[in-house]
Amino acid sequence: MGYKKYAKTHGNLMLRFFNTNQKNFSKKLELILSSRKQNQQDRSFVVRKILLDVKTQGDRAVIKYEKKFSNIKKKSKKIKFSKKEVNQIIKKVDKDLKRSIDIAFLRIKKFHSKQKFSSFKYKDKFKNEFSYKYSPIESVGVYVPGGTASYPSTVLMNCIPALVAGVKNIYLTTPALGSSVNPAVIYAAKKCKVKEIYKTGGAHSIAALTYGTKNFKKVDKIVGPGNVFVASAKKEVFGEVGIDMVAGPSEVSIIADKNSNPDWIASDLIAQAEHDIFSQSILITNNKNLIKSVNSSLKSQLINLPKKNIASKSLQNYGLAIYANTLNKIAEVVNLIAPEHLEISFADYKNIVKKIKNAGSIFIGKFSPEAMGDYIAGPNHVLPTSGSAKFSSGLSVNDFLKRHSLIKITKSGIERLGPLVINLAKHENLEGHANSVNIRLKKDK
Repeated sequence: MGYKKYAKTHGNLMLRFFNTNQKNFSKKLELILSSRKQNQQDRSFVVRKILLDVKTQGDRAVIKYEKKFSNIKKKSKKIKFSKKEVNQIIKKVDKDLKRSIDIAFLRIKKFHSKQKFSSFKYKDKFKNEFSYKYSPIESVGVYVPGGTASYPSTVLMNCIPALVAGVKNIYLTTPALGSSVNPAVIYAAKKCKVKEIYKTGGAHSIAALTYGTKNFKKVDKIVGPGNVFVASAKKEVFGEVGIDMVAGPSEVSIIADKNSNPDWIASDLIAQAEHDIFSQSILITNNKNLIKSVNSSLKSQLINLPKKNIASKSLQNYGLAIYANTLNKIAEVVNLIAPEHLEISFADYKNIVKKIKNAGSIFIGKFSPEAMGDYIAGPNHVLPTSGSAKFSSGLSVNDFLKRHSLIKITKSGIERLGPLVINLAKHENLEGHANSVNIRLKKDK
């Protein structure tokens, strides 16, 4: 049954209907997925100018762009929070909210503490010694969006793995020069032992963290989400500094069956859709009646949603309902989408999980909505988007650690292995390499 016939049978749909049995299904789905990426405009030309201005003019350029993009009229040049300001702001945080942040902090820290890697050392039969050790990155810059997307959870998820890794200097920037900052963001930052908090956002702040200014400390790596300008800036500075990833709008895919609660499924689809008009919410099911029920529930739940307009546009433009009648087809669809978040509200979840290769974070069972992972479950919510889960993973302690290999060759080791190196080096026409070994093998040495 095609989409038009299905829509006629079941009424007006919010989610675009796809059937895996349709001809060229995979190609059609890939077109839909790629169209979302294409609709997010490339800002690299504008961003390059901003980066250059900040690199050459420092704080002056940072303030200029902050006032321009945030429409700030006042003359304030204090782009860094003082300790006094931080302490005053923290007092405004509600007691219950503080408790929620405290518990989230402990849970996230506990999960990430288990990720720490052990160094190792061994010797071969020639007594050569090889080892692998880890050391933390020295300084990290964390970008936290402002305005309606100012989240203390962003602070926790980006700072805690750095803290666990042993990063000594964590700096944070969030737009607050022309408006009041979210006190919970500042509280979470202090909880994470952030050294300095800056009051600016945008690509110019990424530049300031990359190059350093009179006020901004130069960092070794930048992490954290942001708009298209921030994402583009991170992409441009990669190489001069490290970055976590170039993340796009949020997304969720939900595998559900006839036993799933359609209201619960609809609420989880909406939870992602309210982030951004480019967010994507996808239902994958072997039950067509569930699609009908979910579509009906979406409409009723959206009526009173504060971010109704954003969520509605997201669902209508990028929301999908995919019918797949076998476990293999369901898994194929998920692995093709490679979603940031995957919920499995399915009776035979164990067999599905075995087949899933591409997904950022997987939520199993009807009591595991993605929102739990956003805040308090423990695993990180900074995850690969736009299909990048095919080759990358969520933020972890490992992202803040450098790995070093140590090599100590003995006299007998070079005598036994050196000739092999010489053969290989000469085969590759690298006589200098061969000589650097051969010179050590001469008997008079």
